[in-house]
Amino acid sequence: MIFSGTAFRRLVAAACLVIAGSGVAAAREFRAADTQDEGYPTVRALEFMGRLIAERSNGRNQIRVFHSRQLGEERETIEQTRVGAIDINRTNVALIGAFVPSVNVLAMPFLFRSAEHLHKVLDGPIGQEILASFEPFGFVGLTFYDSGARSIYNSVRPVRQLSDMKGLKIRVQQSQLMVDMIRAIGAEPLELPYGQVGTGLATRLIDGAENNWPSYITTGHYKAAGYYTLTEHTMSPEVVVMSRKAWDSLSEDDKSVFRQAARESNIFMRRQWQAANLIPAKLVEAKSLAGTRCEHAWRTQRHANDWAGFLANWKPLVECVRQEATLLAEATGLSRYDALVDRFEPGMTTAIIEQYYAAFNAGDWPAMLAAKLMKCQLCG
Repeated sequence: MIFSGTAFRRLVAAACLVIAGSGVAAAREFRAADTQDEGYPTVRALEFMGRLIAERSNGRNQIRVFHSRQLGEERETIEQTRVGAIDINRTNVALIGAFVPSVNVLAMPFLFRSAEHLHKVLDGPIGQEILASFEPFGFVGLTFYDSGARSIYNSVRPVRQLSDMKGLKIRVQQSQLMVDMIRAIGAEPLELPYGQVGTGLATRLIDGAENNWPSYITTGHYKAAGYYTLTEHTMSPEVVVMSRKAWDSLSEDDKSVFRQAARESNIFMRRQWQAANLIPAKLVEAKSLAGTRCEHAWRTQRHANDWAGFLANWKPLVECVRQEATLLAEATGLSRYDALVDRFEPGMTTAIIEQYYAAFNAGDWPAMLAAKLMKCQLCG
């Protein structure tokens, strides 16, 4: 059996607990909420943060990420986090601004000139001051994530000037600031949870919405609302918060581990975000279609041993992945294969994978696993 990097790390952490026996405290699982779908940059960043925490606590602390609105819509998860029902939450500052007024400043329209300007503010004293302002309201601010620049899209007409917005029913986040902004430019704002936007577009309850490019693509909203206007009216970031109840249960050492892992997940998330913005809509759609056809062929043609028929469906998917790898490689300076691997397992390279294969072929993998287990024990 060949383990992925994530599975291997979990195996090592679990083995450490077994070997350590009663000398290690019982493992605790923290629940983390994210309304985005599996594979979205923020979800991957939370998973990355969880891996770091598990490794650095020798498996004592684990994070389980609930994506795709499994724990409720965004506003609901914020309320659950405040009372301690959810331990960690990734949310946009525009929504949590109803609970923590100081963060509303980050959602103001046309506040930031560029992503670099935003990062300079968030990574500096101002960002740290805003994160510290969460604590009186039942949250602990851990780090910020990118959310790109939000732009307006609709299904009715191109928006080339301000008058084109008049009368359009535009979905906005559940935020008074966003309601006031959309109304100020002549459109009709309608507050809807994120998960209901697709249905709203399909049923004509709304004419459009506003969001960043990766969300516009990954949700499939581009299929129902083809007019995307690059307004970039706000760059409100995401924020990762922890419930005060869960935070107070941690030791001082564990608090340091959580904060450091959150900061490192921020850097990881920015790389994921850059990669997500590189992939054009046509390639996303082509890859999705090819993947669906390939999965259907696998389910039907393998039973008939029709491998030639399966290969005909496999090749278009491989070609889409190659195009994606080329775009990532050009942006990162890595080889195409390393660029793909790094996106899913940061720091992993072809050379490292070859070392694992060599160890398996030589029969040395038990010694490698034992060495990792010993290292965990010594670190503990």
